[in-house]
Amino acid sequence: MRKLVLSTVAVAALLMSGCSKKTPEVDMANSGLDGLAQSIQNQVQNVYFDFDKFNIRPDMVSVVSSNAALFNQAGAEAINITVEGNCDEWGSDEYNHALGLKRANVVRDALINEGVSASRLSVVSYGENNLVCSDRTKACDALNRRDEFKVSY
Repeated sequence: MRKLVLSTVAVAALLMSGCSKKTPEVDMANSGLDGLAQSIQNQVQNVYFDFDKFNIRPDMVSVVSSNAALFNQAGAEAINITVEGNCDEWGSDEYNHALGLKRANVVRDALINEGVSASRLSVVSYGENNLVCSDRTKACDALNRRDEFKVSY
């Protein structure tokens, strides 16, 4: 009986003491990278296209260069970029998917020419499935003909 009481006391003492509490470790490298990725995402600009075109307009060349500078800044080497091609609603789904892919690829190539590593870049086409405006106006259609950029690490 005496052994049972001692064993119970020992178990109770262990339960009361509990496990040591550790403060969660913060991965400073990822924490800093997360902040940089968020900063880049907040500053990156869309590239817009003319109707039924996938070439970079002259007024968008500086936007591509500005985005490349963001992607090439010190510390951003581990950040990946997805170029997302989008279209307006004119044309078939298949046509718009192909056009969105052409738009994403031409901007991807321009970023590579600006020094962004090809291994950090990927492309996707949403065709007409990612509209930012659904009014049937020229101004609205122009907003939908774009490449957007998503950054991640």
